[in-house]
Amino acid sequence: MHMANPSGFALLHKKASLVGAFFVGAVWQATALALCPSPVASTSYAVERVIDGDTLRLATGRSVRLIGINAPELGRGGRAGEPYADAARRRLQALIQANGGRVGLVRGAQGRDRHGRILAYAYGRNGDNLPAQLLREGLGFHTVIAPNARFAQCLAQAEQAARRARLGLWQGSPVARARAVQRSGFAVVSGRVSQVRRSNGALSFQLEDALRIRLPARLLRTAPRGFVDNLSGRTLEVRGWIKRAGRSASGPVRWQLEITDWRMLSSLPEKKCVDINRKDCTH
Repeated sequence: MHMANPSGFALLHKKASLVGAFFVGAVWQATALALCPSPVASTSYAVERVIDGDTLRLATGRSVRLIGINAPELGRGGRAGEPYADAARRRLQALIQANGGRVGLVRGAQGRDRHGRILAYAYGRNGDNLPAQLLREGLGFHTVIAPNARFAQCLAQAEQAARRARLGLWQGSPVARARAVQRSGFAVVSGRVSQVRRSNGALSFQLEDALRIRLPARLLRTAPRGFVDNLSGRTLEVRGWIKRAGRSASGPVRWQLEITDWRMLSSLPEKKCVDINRKDCTH
């Protein structure tokens, strides 16, 4: 599979003033009024198929994983699809159809994922970031995987708008308690921190003694000031991809989540206990 314009993505890293000189054809400029617009021009590509709410196949044959969003998984292999998975795919299809079956792409600082898919920010002709539109409608979760964090703040605000309005996924309660984790895959979880440890430059801690959260050394070096201070006992919301981490001596399945960027976790306000016998409240 080869791209029709192999030099296009390399040039997307040039300054906006230089881009127009190199590209011939459809180049879409982001507008000031657009949703999470790009400061550089994006290049238009024909879309062959929308695979799901965060993945496209271009007419060139290349697959593109959209930066900034993790859409619910479609059902595969006899496994039921996650809530709003079909809605996310249909909405992305509609946005691309409204743009003449094309999408504007700006490649991320990390240009490919481990599956060989192109990692790119996606835009419509009016400059709107397409994942931001899905996030604002509650059809996906905001994700940040360093170093592709250029528009993280704007994308996070799009998700927060849907969360406040209880749209899509946020109509229910998609945030699970850490002790309720039962399978691998993407999740947003919350829980109280315990068993904080440092090893080989990395930091790890437990949420509710059920989910191990690992912060690699590269992230610790750029930690927000004071974040790791007094970490034990705090209540956090964490998002990312959960995998098995073996079994403990007592038998229960252990799970692990490795943080991909600081913006994938946040502190939650402490709640006062109504029932003093509850272990998940601050007395």
